[in-house]
Parts: sequence; C-alpha cells; structure tokens
Amino acid sequence: MLKYVKNRQKKLLEQVSNFYTPSGIQVYFKDQLMNPDLDVEKATAKLERLIPVHLLSEIEMIIFGHFDEFEEKEINAFYRDGMLHVSNFIQDEDELLEHMIHETSHSVEEAHGKEIYYDQKIKSEFLNKRVVMYDLLWKMGFKTPKTLFTDTEYNHEFDMYLFQQIGYDKLSEIVMGLFINPYAATSLREYFATGFTEFYTHPNEHGYLNKISPKLFEKLELINDEEKLDTDY
Repeated sequence: MLKYVKNRQKKLLEQVSNFYTPSGIQVYFKDQLMNPDLDVEKATAKLERLIPVHLLSEIEMIIFGHFDEFEEKEINAFYRDGMLHVSNFIQDEDELLEHMIHETSHSVEEAHGKEIYYDQKIKSEFLNKRVVMYDLLWKMGFKTPKTLFTDTEYNHEFDMYLFQQIGYDKLSEIVMGLFINPYAATSLREYFATGFTEFYTHPNEHGYLNKISPKLFEKLELINDEEKLDTDY
C-alpha cells in the first residue's frame, strides 16, 4: 500500500504541465489532476479533430481545477469569457472529451447565436417536445404547472424536479425518441448543447439525432460548414 501511495504521489508531481494545443488553445492546470493517468493532451487533440477550427475560435483557454460553481450547480465543467473550466476530479478521457465538447457548444452559441436561433425553428421544435413531455408526465401522475414547460430558459427548480421527483433514469425511458437525453429537456440552450455534443461525439452516427430533432440537426449541419455559414448569413 505504501508503495502504491508513493507511486501515485510521484505521478501527481510528474503529470503533464501547462501546454498549448496546435490550434493555439492554452491548457492550464490550476490544480493537480486527481487521476495522474488522465491523458489531457490526447483528449484535447481529439477535441480539435472532431470540431472544426472555426467553431473553436471563442476558446482561448482550458483550465483544470476546482471552482465553487461545481458544487453550487452540481456540474463538472462550464464555459465563461473564452475559457472552459473543467474539474480536476474527472477520471475518464471519454467523459473529459464529452464535457469539453458540451461546453464548447456554449461558446458557439455566443459567436453564432443569431444563426442558430434567429428563425425560431429550434425553439419551436423544443417547445413542441416540451408539450408532448408535459402530457406524458401528466398521464403518469406527475402533476406539474404547464408554465414550467413553456419557459425556454434554464430553471434550477424545474431541473431538480426532473432529477429528484421523477429521476433521470425513469425520465430517460419517458423521453426516449423525443429528446436525445433527459438533460436536453431542461432548457433551449441545453437542447442545443446536448445535440451539439451528440453531433460531434458520434460523427458517424447522426441518424438518430436527425430523426428525433431534424431542425436542430439541420442547424448543426449549417454551422459545421464554415463556407455555408458565411454564405447564408
């Protein structure tokens, strides 16, 4: 056991130092990673392979460490002011990549919000799904004010209701074929973000996303193509 502890401490001290990615994003370790074997360089390299460079333009830095927001909002990553903030407690490279892609989506919203939302197509698609979800839950005995389902902004109370009262496991079954996952139902922004994450996490498996969220998928295809994005807008 003592040998294991010493080896782990050695790995923590020797873990990768701050670096820049090929596209110029600075990766900074505010706090030590709890998993010294987590290959951050590999994960960030994959991020840059999966997402077109024009959609990474808003990201200046990826910071690993502990931030109060993680506990306050029960999250492991967030985007703010050109920086992806990522928890140093993440253990798995696939999980890390998914978090980075998800938060990248919020930076894309800031840069291309007009192109994404101007025609109201995604909003209409989202609200129509919310109405179906409301009806399904009502029939199952979950009597919730309909106003919560017509608000497109994130509502912590609503999210906690879905998470604690219904449970994401049960909700996954209820929204199957309606939303890509339960979190997609929490707000319009998260509807876009979860679709964005699915689009780039599984680049060769777009059939399901296109089937259940065709307007969202259409918009993701648009912003993915820099030339078409510049031409159409």
